[in-house]
Amino acid sequence: MLKLKSIKKDYKTGDFVQHALRGISLSFRENEFVTILGPSGSGKTTLLNIIGGLDRYSSGDLLIDGKSTKKFKDKDWDAYRNHAIGFVFQSYNLIGHISVLENVEMGMTLSGEGAKSRREKALSLLEKVGLKDHAHKKPNQLSGGQMQRVAIARALANDPKIILADEPTGALDSKTSKQIMELIKEISKDKLVIMVTHNRELAESYATRIVEMKDGELLSDSKPYEANDNVGSLNISKTAMSFLTALKLSFGNIKTKKGRTFLTAFASSIGIIGIALILSLSNGFNIEVENFEQDSLSQSPIMITNQTVQMDEETLNELTGSGTLKKYPKANEVYAQSDLTDTIVHNNKITSDFVNYLDKMDMSNISGISYIKGTNINLISKNGNDYKLVTNGSMAGTGGMTFGMLPFNPNNDEGLIDKNYDVLAGQVSDVPGLILMVNSRNQISASTLESLGFDSEVSFDDILNKELKIAINDDYYRKVGNNFMPSTDLKEVYNSDNSITVKILAIVRGKEDKELITSGSGLYTTSALIDEVISKNKDSEIVKAQENVSYNVLTHQNFNDTTTKDSILGYLGADVLPSAIYIYPKDFETKDNIINYLDKYNEGKDEEDVIQYTDMAEMISTLSGNIMDAITIVLVAFSSISLVVSSIMIGIITYISVLERTKEIGILRALGARKKDITRVFNAETFIIGIFSGLLGVILAYLLTIPTNKIIEDLSGLANVAKLNPIHALILIIISLTLTVIGGFIPAKIASKKDPVEALRTE
Repeated sequence: MLKLKSIKKDYKTGDFVQHALRGISLSFRENEFVTILGPSGSGKTTLLNIIGGLDRYSSGDLLIDGKSTKKFKDKDWDAYRNHAIGFVFQSYNLIGHISVLENVEMGMTLSGEGAKSRREKALSLLEKVGLKDHAHKKPNQLSGGQMQRVAIARALANDPKIILADEPTGALDSKTSKQIMELIKEISKDKLVIMVTHNRELAESYATRIVEMKDGELLSDSKPYEANDNVGSLNISKTAMSFLTALKLSFGNIKTKKGRTFLTAFASSIGIIGIALILSLSNGFNIEVENFEQDSLSQSPIMITNQTVQMDEETLNELTGSGTLKKYPKANEVYAQSDLTDTIVHNNKITSDFVNYLDKMDMSNISGISYIKGTNINLISKNGNDYKLVTNGSMAGTGGMTFGMLPFNPNNDEGLIDKNYDVLAGQVSDVPGLILMVNSRNQISASTLESLGFDSEVSFDDILNKELKIAINDDYYRKVGNNFMPSTDLKEVYNSDNSITVKILAIVRGKEDKELITSGSGLYTTSALIDEVISKNKDSEIVKAQENVSYNVLTHQNFNDTTTKDSILGYLGADVLPSAIYIYPKDFETKDNIINYLDKYNEGKDEEDVIQYTDMAEMISTLSGNIMDAITIVLVAFSSISLVVSSIMIGIITYISVLERTKEIGILRALGARKKDITRVFNAETFIIGIFSGLLGVILAYLLTIPTNKIIEDLSGLANVAKLNPIHALILIIISLTLTVIGGFIPAKIASKKDPVEALRTE
């Protein structure tokens, strides 16, 4: 069953090597009571630890049922200790903050046995050792003999084949020692019991076999046995400690240190309290700011596109332009601005039913509307002898710049452009042409200027005098087999009699008091220009070819949810449904009417048929709230310093706990706990403290909003400004938990790496 082949164990300290075991070879029967005798320093405890898998041999081999352990990994030794070995120690080694019953159950818990089964077995074992009535007591409520009986019951819990006893009666009086020895002798009738002792009288009275050692060598064996190397039936399965068990162990330990735990949690919660109060005030003031903004954002568009987009904070900040240029400059120059990107979140299917539905909308609610059909404009610029394709859409996979479209006013009253923009140069009219919109710093993207053939700075006159050509499909696309390819001879296309000559009609900039909704920039087309392009392209050869096939004639790829046949036809200039619609409400009240009208369309529809829209007023409100957010972030950052400090403090407290629970670590390892289980125990402790700290901080912060609101109302007249958002509260609890667990992670790892033999020696 158990066989040792030339086992050696060396301990190295610098250049000094201590030979604890010098080639021990022993075989053990399945059922016998073996006592290992020897003076202190003879190596008997080291041998016992190696047999129990707590320590590793330097050379030789330990065979278990004929199976070599040379290639055993940590998890194999853990499983071996849990299923094959039962330890009985001189100092009992019970976990003090859990009950007697839970101590006995621990080995079974690690092996994954069910709660009901292990409870019944543990009670049965306690009854066997005469302690069933003491099951719910703590170990420190028992006598030495009773604690040793609990240790024996624990050793038997997983029905191991081997019981290892290290001086089990060393701390007991003679009467109690006799009782314990009788109990161990009874156990040896159906198990292998190996006991280390220096008491020869005790060994001769109870053991069936005596092995003597001295200076790490075997001196004598009263009943030697030579086992064969046949592989037996020992079943060793992996151990595992659930997080719930780790929580229970840690909670029991925490309960013994209530005062320290509360002070630790309170200190950790100070940062949470500060941040919660700041977020409460920020939340309240943002509500006030939103109310104030309604007038200035009343005409921001509601956008309905093939794909709804959500702009992140970084992109929104880009809309304000760089900080190196002054707003509303007098210089007659246009500057470059970095391109912005959107994040796609939903695909819209704009159908004829939806367009008809919009046509029935109360037009008195809107000040302008744009129907974008996704029509591609192959705009070519000439700069000397250099011909450059300024724009082409991305649906064909070719990339490029796209246009915006000026909204038309269905009510024939003062238009959106007149209300919100200043004309810096030229004249805005609904004739075929382009409009250049610049931001408050007279900026437009560098790529747009470069495509038009200009440098990073250009005068208004140069822009207005620039002549551009729009190539029609039959000149621009060449049929190659079943596909169509863009022409590479831009000069020929530019000079074609069929091309449409256009100029930039006007340069416009948002009014200073309308900056929140006019801060964008780009090239815009008039509806008259789009109508002319469609009229010349809708019957082109490429459009007719696309209508007759079920693949993209530009890429020869199949259509998908993003690139549909209609989208490509619209791109090529066919008269199809719009790909985007911009609706400009007159004010916030009419905006609500429009949104309610749009929402009614979605009632009862499947998710893929729902039309989602982007409310620009709400989006820009987010932008204007960035100042408040920035202030909030700065204040939160200062408060967060206390969170970092508390995280470091948690690490120190956890490390102190590791030192205090070192023996418990050794006990758990002896019972088969893995290194990751030890880590889990201490992570569970920091988890509990983190949850408690977060809850305490949120509760105290909520109570502090009462006097805070009273002070603000007295100073400013604003009532109930500080409002703690429940979501913020939840996030703060999670942050508290996360930082606490992070703070305790390193000490938990240190705990898992402790040598179990050294840990068991800790007092």
